[in-house]
Amino acid sequence: MKYPLEYLTDSDFEILVALICSEILGIGTIVFSEGKDGGRDAEFNGTANNYPSKIEPWRGKIIIQAKHTQRNNASCSESDFQSILKKSVIPAIQKLKKKDEIDYYLLFTNRKLSGGQHPKIEDLFDTKTGIENRVIGLEQIDLWINSYPLIVKKMNLNKLLLPLNFDENDLRLIVNSFSKLDKKKGELSKIPENRDIENKNKLNALSKEYFDNVIKKNLIYFGQIRAFLTDSINKEYLDKYENTIDDINAKITVHRTDFEKFEMILEFLYDFIVENNTELKNKRRLVRLFLHYMYYNCDIGINE
Repeated sequence: MKYPLEYLTDSDFEILVALICSEILGIGTIVFSEGKDGGRDAEFNGTANNYPSKIEPWRGKIIIQAKHTQRNNASCSESDFQSILKKSVIPAIQKLKKKDEIDYYLLFTNRKLSGGQHPKIEDLFDTKTGIENRVIGLEQIDLWINSYPLIVKKMNLNKLLLPLNFDENDLRLIVNSFSKLDKKKGELSKIPENRDIENKNKLNALSKEYFDNVIKKNLIYFGQIRAFLTDSINKEYLDKYENTIDDINAKITVHRTDFEKFEMILEFLYDFIVENNTELKNKRRLVRLFLHYMYYNCDIGINE
């Protein structure tokens, strides 16, 4: 079973890593609180249970760090991760080494780790720090999750599999038709019935960061979507739109408590639609645009 770990929060991923370390290292794994971590999210001091093997387990101070991403299909070979390693991770290990606070280092990430990239990263750590280390990518994490079912239960990972799926064919047709129009920026769209968008965000637990950095940039196109849907020649698409928001709203209502933040629902729906409709790959920006319109137009989510 593969769980979409990108839907976890950063702190939940750190807890997941700590639970795995409690199994492979020992229950003496100590988790640190959020904040400046000095290059460590958890540590274990002693003889590991079975890591890297039962015959020759690590003995000493093992520093554990978790690097989580909310991007699906992210890879350790990508430049942003390489930058994190060079600018953040390696300097932190070097500082720990100077203070004699580290013997081994474990880096967990929910990014894909290829057989070619794996030794390159560990060699980089060896060269720059001299500390024995291992990089644990998504593939190994998946194996451990399936080997330790109690972790699945404790983290309630099955909630990540709950389907918000719906018949997305109507939305696909709407997006394809809308994509033929020239996109025109318009006036900032007003929320219907003078509802307070900040209050709506609060009611739905949609973060200010997501609204300001992701949704806001799409507001200037909402007027064109509204004009498209209310044009009498597009009644067919308006009917499809209303069926779609009805389906999505019902799914959200049933599964709302499975997602901590509303943006997780929006991004789950986005991934579901794009991954199941390859013809929308090149129009995926419009998929997110329509989902944001639905939310802002009070067609999905709690409004009062």
